[in-house]
Parts: sequence; structure tokens; C-alpha cells
Amino acid sequence: MDIQSIDEVQRLLAAEDYVCDRALGTVAFLSLRLGRPLFLEGEAGTGKTEIAKALAAALGRRLIRLQCYEGLGAAEAVAEWNFAAQMVEIRAAEGRGGAARSDLFSEEFLIERPLLAAMRPQPGGAPVLLIDEVDRTDEPFEAFLLEALSDFQVTIPELGTIRAPEPPIVVLTSNRTREVHDALKRRCIYHWVDYPAFDREMAILRARVPEAAETLSREVVAFVQQLRTEDLFKRPGVAETIDWAKCLLALDVVALSPEVISDTLGAILKYQDDIQRIEGEAAARVLEEARVRAGNG
Repeated sequence: MDIQSIDEVQRLLAAEDYVCDRALGTVAFLSLRLGRPLFLEGEAGTGKTEIAKALAAALGRRLIRLQCYEGLGAAEAVAEWNFAAQMVEIRAAEGRGGAARSDLFSEEFLIERPLLAAMRPQPGGAPVLLIDEVDRTDEPFEAFLLEALSDFQVTIPELGTIRAPEPPIVVLTSNRTREVHDALKRRCIYHWVDYPAFDREMAILRARVPEAAETLSREVVAFVQQLRTEDLFKRPGVAETIDWAKCLLALDVVALSPEVISDTLGAILKYQDDIQRIEGEAAARVLEEARVRAGNG
């Protein structure tokens, strides 16, 4: 990977509207330079998934996403046989009075899933493989994933072993709903993605919602950052900051008020208990504290 510096990584990501701090830029650079998977852990909505998308766009590579979930197995991640097509072929052969084809378990009847697709040659170079929310899977799948990422190859019993001619750029994310096994993490360059500081979140909002006025953006970021200090079941991430700013613009809001905040809390808080805790007088208090934070109070 012909990336020469951390600064270059940050510039490439910035060109895709992804504002990357020095620490994240460093681990991304090391991952690219050393050919090691990048393991990003942190709260939901902090931009872990977006860095894979930005990397793929910046490098001109295909993005292949494996969305993890409870019960995900090797077949769903690697490949499955197209049994319907195989049965059609068998019945057609019976109708002709002949034998079925001998290559029913060839690639013609194979349905590729993300891990196998990532092992294939791609136009423009190896793809970016995003293994999203790996903490939602179980330990047996982690063990399988560890083997696949160790040698960048997968085995299909009927076809044999398929090895990547060029290893994919791998990004794994975890919201830490459970601890991922150390063995998998040790294969990766690890980084905890925290909520951004005020200045960085402002830079993110400027990049993602450039039409928002500076004064409104400062109030939005300050309010969300202050909100994260409250006793909430689920604190809002950067994704919610961006969504809220877009909602406020759609409503032609030029400045925050307790009434506007109460009316739009659903854009930043996703649990009714949290909304009830903040709406009304609490919204006014948090807004006042946020204005002090933003330097407007």
C-alpha cells in the first residue's frame, strides 16, 4: 500500500469528509502499511463504520460489508450453494432422460457471500472488507474468522481452498456489547474510538452539514456534548449530532431553544426514558450549560 505518512491518511480521509484525529490516523496508517486488520471498538455512532467507507472511497477500492448478527455462521459469511438452481438442473436432466450434470457443485452454482468476495481479485486492487459489529457474533464464528484472517483464505469442501491473491484491507468494528476474544484482537491493530472533543466534532459537522450556520453548529455540538454528561441509557453519538443538525435545518431553525429541543429530541435520543429525562426544564438547563461550553453564554 503506497501510503507514505499519517498526514497522507488524514488528508485522504478528509477528502471524503471523514475528520480523523492523529491517533486514529496513526492506527489506520499502520494497518495499511503492515497489512494488518484494523479493529475499531467504541460506542455506537462514533464513526467506526464510516472510516471503512471513507477508506474505500479514498483509495478507489470496492467496499465489501459483512454485517454481523447473532447466529451468523460460515455459510452466511463465505458462500452457499444455490440449491434452487441445482434442483432446476436436476429436474431438467430428468426431463431429458439423461443424467444430471457432474458439476452441480461448481462455481456456477455458488452464491458468494462477503468473505469469499473479499478474497477475489477486484478491479483497482484488493477491496476494503468491513466486518461490522463483530461483537454480535459468537465465539465459534470468531474462531472461524481468526483462521480466515490469518491466511486470508477460505475453504469450501467441494471446491477446495480459495486464497486471496492480494489480502483485502480489513476493518472490524465492535460496539462492545460483549468482549471479543483476545486472540482475534491480537491479529489486529486495535483502537478505541471515543466521542470527539468539541473542536473535532465541529470539524465533522462542518464537513458533513456545510450548509449549517456556524452559530447553530456550535450550539448543536455543545448541546450534544453536554448531553453526553447526563445520566442517560444511551448517549448520542456523532451520527446523531449530524442527523439533528439536518433536522433543525429542515425546520428552518436558526438557534436552539428549549421548545425546539423538546420537539426534536427524537433525532438524538432513541429511548423514551432518556427523552422524558431531558425534555422540558432539563432541556433548558442543558442548553444553558451548553451555551457556556460553546462560549455563547
